[in-house]
Amino acid sequence: MELNKPREFAEFSSSLKIGILALQGAFVEHAAVCHRLKAEAKLIRLPEELQGLDGLIIPGGESTTIGRLMAEYHLTSAIKELIFAGLPVFGTCAGMILLAKKATDLDLETLGAIDIEVRRNAFGRQVDSFETYLDIPLLGEPPFPGVFIRAPWIEKAGPEVEILARLPSGVAVAARQRNVLVTAFHPELTSDVRLHAYFLDLAARSQQEGALGKRSSIEEGIPGKALGEEQCEE
Repeated sequence: MELNKPREFAEFSSSLKIGILALQGAFVEHAAVCHRLKAEAKLIRLPEELQGLDGLIIPGGESTTIGRLMAEYHLTSAIKELIFAGLPVFGTCAGMILLAKKATDLDLETLGAIDIEVRRNAFGRQVDSFETYLDIPLLGEPPFPGVFIRAPWIEKAGPEVEILARLPSGVAVAARQRNVLVTAFHPELTSDVRLHAYFLDLAARSQQEGALGKRSSIEEGIPGKALGEEQCEE
C-alpha cells in the first residue's frame, strides 16, 4: 500500500461538497486536505451556507470560542438538525468536544451528536502537547501520526460507539457512531490523508444512498405498476 493513501476506500470526485466550519481554528488546513483529495471545500460561517453539503468538518481550535460563535451566528441548531438528519460530520480536537454528548469543564451546550463523554485539556496545557503513532485498524498500515495539542480524550462511550484508536495506555482518542467521526488529535496537521479519505468515503456513500433514495421515491410515485406485476413484497 502506498503511504498516506486510504486502503480499499472509494475514489473521490469534485462532486463532493464538504463544508468546513470556519469560525476559529485549523479550518484552512482541513480545506487543503479536502482539495488534495479532489473534493470541494466550502468555508461555513453562516447558516445559509450549510445548504447542499455532503459532509461537514468541525476543526480543532478553542472549543469555548467556537461554541460561542456557533451560538452567536445561529449555527448550533442548524448544524444539529443536519447531523441528526444524517449528514456525515468529522470533528477533530475541539470539534470532538463540541460533538460529544457531554464535555467536562465546558460551560456550553454541546451538539450531542455522538454518545461519548470527553475531558477537555486531558493531557495538560500547551507545553504538554505531543506527537505519537497510532494503530488504527480500519486504516491498515502504517501507523497514523497523531498530533495532540491541548487535546481531549474520551472518558466514556455508549454501546453504539465504535472506538477506532487508543493510546498504549488504553485511552480512547478516536471514535465513530453512524455518521459522526471524531478524533482527539489533528490529522489535518500531518501529510497523512487517510482519515480524511475515510470521512470522504462516508460522505460519498451517504450521497449515493441519498440519490438512490430520491430515485426510489420518484419511482414509487409513478402510476401503473401494481403489486404482483413488476414488484413484490418482501
